[in-house]
Amino acid sequence: MGPAPVRRAPLRNRAPGGHDGSTEENAPLQTSPDSSSLLVRQDPPDATMGRLISVAEILVGPGVLAMLGENDGPSMLSYATSGASYGLGFFLPFILLTFAAAYVVQEMAMRLGAVTGRGYGELVFQRFGRTWGWISVGDLVLTNLITLVTEVIAIRIGMGFFGIPAWGAVLSAVALVAAGSWGSRYSRWERLCAGLAVFNATFIGVAWFAHPSPGAVAASIATWSPLPDAAPAMFLMLLASNIGATVTPWMLFFQQSASVDKGMTVKDIRRGRQNTAAGAVLAAITGCAAFVAATPLFNNHIDMSQYGEGTGFAEALRPLIGQHGAGLFALGLIEAGAMAMLTISASSAYAVGEVVRGAGCSFDLSPKNAPLFHGTNLGVAILAGAIVLIPGAPLMAIALNANLLATILMPAALVFLLIMANDKLVMGAHINSRWTNRLGIAIAVLIALAGGAYAVVGFLGAIGVN
Repeated sequence: MGPAPVRRAPLRNRAPGGHDGSTEENAPLQTSPDSSSLLVRQDPPDATMGRLISVAEILVGPGVLAMLGENDGPSMLSYATSGASYGLGFFLPFILLTFAAAYVVQEMAMRLGAVTGRGYGELVFQRFGRTWGWISVGDLVLTNLITLVTEVIAIRIGMGFFGIPAWGAVLSAVALVAAGSWGSRYSRWERLCAGLAVFNATFIGVAWFAHPSPGAVAASIATWSPLPDAAPAMFLMLLASNIGATVTPWMLFFQQSASVDKGMTVKDIRRGRQNTAAGAVLAAITGCAAFVAATPLFNNHIDMSQYGEGTGFAEALRPLIGQHGAGLFALGLIEAGAMAMLTISASSAYAVGEVVRGAGCSFDLSPKNAPLFHGTNLGVAILAGAIVLIPGAPLMAIALNANLLATILMPAALVFLLIMANDKLVMGAHINSRWTNRLGIAIAVLIALAGGAYAVVGFLGAIGVN
C-alpha cells in the first residue's frame, strides 16, 4: 500500500449541503455529497427497485455526460464525413478504438477528481505552477470557444433542415445554456444533460433507415478493410479529426471537475468506472451509427460539395433514406450540438472558476454567489452564437478543423494527466497501474503522431510537394 492521498476541500464555495466552502488550500476535507452522488443510495423496498436504482446510478453521471457530450456536432459530422467519403471499412473499427482510448483517459480524470477533490485546472496550478496553469486554462477556453462555435453550427444545420432561421437556432442554443444555470443545483443541471443525452440514440434510427448489410458491417469491424483509397492529406485529416472527436482536452476538465461538483470520493471510484465505461459504450454505438448512416452517400457516389452548408447531410440523405431518416439525422445534429453546449461551456466555467481564488465554482451556487462561474458558462455560449451569425463564415470547414485543433492540443494535456495520476503524494494508493500507464503513453504518442503527420503532409502540400 502506498501513502494516503492528500485530499483537500475543493475551492468551490459550495452551497449548503455540499462542501464547507473553504478557500484555503490546506483546509480539511468536509464532505457531504448530495443525494445525486453515484454511490449514495436509499434502501430499496425490494430487490427489483434496488437493481433499477443501481442501473440509473451507472447511466447518469459525469462519465456518461462527458462521453455523450463528446458525441457533439463536429464529431457526428466528422463520422458522417468519413462514412460518406469511404463507406464501410477502416474508419468504422477505428472509431471504436478511439472510444476505448477515451475510456482510459477519462477514467484517470475521474479518479483524480474523486481522490483529490480538485478539478483538473486547479491541480495543474498546484502541481506545475501558475505559468503552466494559465497556459492550460487559456488553451482550453480558446479551444472550447472554437468548439462551441461548431456546436451552434450543428444546431443551425439541424434546425435549418426544418426551416428554422439561423437567429432562431442561435437563440435556442444560448437559452439552453442559460436554463442550465438556473436553479443553482448540480443535480438539476445533470438531469437536464441526461435528458438530452437520450436523444443521441436518434442516429441509431438513421442507421436503420440506411439499411446497412449486417455482414458487411461485421466484416468491416473484423478486418479493418477495405482501406481508404484517398490522398494522404484527406485521409490524415479525417484520421486526426476522428481522434479529436473522441479524445479532447475539454473532457478532462469537465469530467474531473464534474466528479468533484457531484461530491464523488474514493469510495465512488468503482461506480465512476462503470459510469465512464457505460458512456464509452453508448457513445461508440451512436458514433458508429452516424458513420453507417452516411454510407449510402458513398455507395451512390454522391458529391457532398454540391450541397451548401445549410442543410448539408440531412438534405443529401433525403432521397436515399427518406424524409423520416433525414429528419432524424437533423434532429440528431440538434441534440448533439445542444448536449455539447451544456458540457463544453461548463468545462470552461469550471476551468476559470477553479483558478480564481474565492470565485466559486459549482452549479450548486447561484449566479449571485458565483458570478464568474455562471458568467463564463453563459458568456462563451453567447460569443459562439454571435460568431456563427457572421455572414459568409465557412461553417463546415470550422466544424471539421475544430477536432483537428483538439488533436494537436491533447498530447500536452495527457502528459499533465499522466504525471498527476502517478504522483503518490496526490493519489496515494490510487496511482495508475502499470497497464494504465502503458496505454496512456501509447495513446499520447499515437495522437501526437496523427496530428504531426497531418501537419507535415499539409505543409508539403502547401509548398507544392506531393
